[in-house]
Amino acid sequence: MNLRRDVFQAIADPTRRAILMLVASQAMTAGAIAANFDTARPTVSKHLAILTECELLKQEQNGREIYYHLNPKKMKEVADFIEPFRKMWDDRFNKLESVMKQYKSKK
Repeated sequence: MNLRRDVFQAIADPTRRAILMLVASQAMTAGAIAANFDTARPTVSKHLAILTECELLKQEQNGREIYYHLNPKKMKEVADFIEPFRKMWDDRFNKLESVMKQYKSKK
């Protein structure tokens, strides 16, 4: 049985988030990505496999090299899911700020 990994489990790992940031601006090979980390290349390859399996990264063959690039469609799905929570926390912080200003003005 081949279980698809959860996208949020994938981005929970700081190394995988760093990889996403690296390839956000340009496509990179596994070797170029691995050069940015102090871990073994097979470890970075495992992270790339997880990100690819979750469709956060896409692979593109160019000659003998495989380039990894961000999948903006999947990243938008993640951002769309998170947006209501961001709005909720913004509202809560704005209310807290308002209460704190009222408290200060009464002193």
